[in-house]
Amino acid sequence: MPGTLYIVATPIGNLEDMTFRAVRILKESALIAAEDTRHSRKLLAHFGITTPLTSYYDHNQALKGERILATLLEGRQVALISDAGTPCISDPGYQLVRDALSAGITVVPIPGACAAIAALSAAGLPTNAFTFAGFPPNKEGKRRSFLVSLASAQGTVVLYEAPHRLKATLTDIAAVLGERRVVVARELTKLHEEFLQGTASTLQEQLPEDRERGELVILIAAADEDSQRLEGPSPEEQLRTALAKGHSVKETAALVAAATGLPRRELYAQALIMKHKN
Repeated sequence: MPGTLYIVATPIGNLEDMTFRAVRILKESALIAAEDTRHSRKLLAHFGITTPLTSYYDHNQALKGERILATLLEGRQVALISDAGTPCISDPGYQLVRDALSAGITVVPIPGACAAIAALSAAGLPTNAFTFAGFPPNKEGKRRSFLVSLASAQGTVVLYEAPHRLKATLTDIAAVLGERRVVVARELTKLHEEFLQGTASTLQEQLPEDRERGELVILIAAADEDSQRLEGPSPEEQLRTALAKGHSVKETAALVAAATGLPRRELYAQALIMKHKN
């Protein structure tokens, strides 16, 4: 019989968030696959876990994945962990889970900390529906196109971001999505944990200059279509504004469709006419 692959969540900051079950599974496993073995050794040492450790990350997952599957097919138990939080959530691992399932190996989640869910639970934004979109692209053009694709997302949008890109991302959120309510969750479960509330524009003024460690979570409220239809600029004005900001005709139509609820095809045709007139 093949072994079991355990997907083990680890703390995102506060070590007290490690579960008893997670510690037991890590101690009982024959092998632990970790994104960064140097980082994970500190965690394992803290809990007295001496299980052998191997690296598993984006650039070696093909080779290491085969070795891990071989271990599992020998009937031994393997645990997958990430640097922090729940593996496979915007994190290496889903390919290993996919291949394990294809090979008839049982995959068992060991739940625990997840930065996206922790931030969502305390941000004060609607939680009945949300879209988790991971990390935005690094480059401005691709990042803005990425945000356009989220303009009509249902519920709260949840993103991860690196601190040194936060201001640029907030600038693009303001340009693409407008003045929606935004929450930035920093240093979750750590000593300097904070939730910054405002709009993408106003939050840039609140950001401290001296903290660029760790990842953070950005939460964006859904567009309030009713209020935008009643109080906002007309669809024609929104089309002109979006085109003037450098958005393509396709992006412009998608943005205004999300803001007004009007058919995207009609807005596309109108934006195309506007662009040719200019």
